[in-house]
Amino acid sequence: MGDRLDGKVAVITGAGSGMGRATAELFAEEGARVLVVDRWAERAEDAAGEIGDSASAFTADVSSGEDVQAMFNAAADRFGGVDIIYNNAGIGGPEGNARDCPEDVFDRIMATNLRGVWLGMKYGIPHLERAGGGSIISTASVAGISGLSGIVGYCGSKGGVIALTRAAAGEWAAKGIRINCICPGPITTRIGDDSQGPPDPERDAAWRERASVSTPLARSGEGIDIAEAALFLASDESSFMTGQAIVVDGGWTAVDRRWYDFSPTAYNPAGATS
Repeated sequence: MGDRLDGKVAVITGAGSGMGRATAELFAEEGARVLVVDRWAERAEDAAGEIGDSASAFTADVSSGEDVQAMFNAAADRFGGVDIIYNNAGIGGPEGNARDCPEDVFDRIMATNLRGVWLGMKYGIPHLERAGGGSIISTASVAGISGLSGIVGYCGSKGGVIALTRAAAGEWAAKGIRINCICPGPITTRIGDDSQGPPDPERDAAWRERASVSTPLARSGEGIDIAEAALFLASDESSFMTGQAIVVDGGWTAVDRRWYDFSPTAYNPAGATS
């Protein structure tokens, strides 16, 4: 049991599974009281139940302004305030290319991944102002940095999160509100909308194998890798950081793996191919 977030109250969306759940568990271990928010009530309740008395479950759709307002009001009522906001909820899945992506699919992705983050800021900032400051963290993605074919809406939504983070950070720095985002790379956790289907150990093993040859660190990321980055951004250890997009991707965006194929003399200790 740590104390890096002792006495803090955190609201985490998409906390019923994957990166969000790993973060909720870690924040609680470090002394925070956590509102575990998920669109699926059973997931939120299961996660909060596993964490124990320092957590409370809440069901919300982050694309709904009414739900987001109710979420923060619930945290304030149950725990006395809000100090940390982690806008983590997101969706993805098959889209098709920029021409073929259906309008309703594009709109749904934007509503959750980008509008949901904005609503988390819009209705969460007043609570942080009352607390005298705080930290807002949002989940972006390496897809917001690198162009990935077949998921143009997802890429656009995550690029928007990065831009929104930077703009809002400048607006609220004087109030002691730090606003940063995390850009995960290949992480072996299911995204929260079930677009990837139910848990599948064989699929996860295959994903880990692919990641092991596509990242310089030769492994996939796990939920705890993102949770540790979020803990740093939530804690006072990052008190001089705002407006940043922190990439946690095993070096995937930093190193062009194609170079290993292009140049036979390139030093490649992992023996990876693109």
